[in-house]
Amino acid sequence: MPREHIILECTEARKEGKPPSRYMSTRNKKTQTERVEKMKYNRFLRRHTLHKEIK
Repeated sequence: MPREHIILECTEARKEGKPPSRYMSTRNKKTQTERVEKMKYNRFLRRHTLHKEIK
């Protein structure tokens, strides 16, 4: 099975003392070997922020 489930976590929320927002997503292991980074909405900060894959 080439697709795996990943968790994306906000990178800016902890610096500002807010709880981090998390999203579930999937990625193809064969084509995306590096960690995923996406711009997603953080409801605690009320703006779009960079979310990175965590393990």
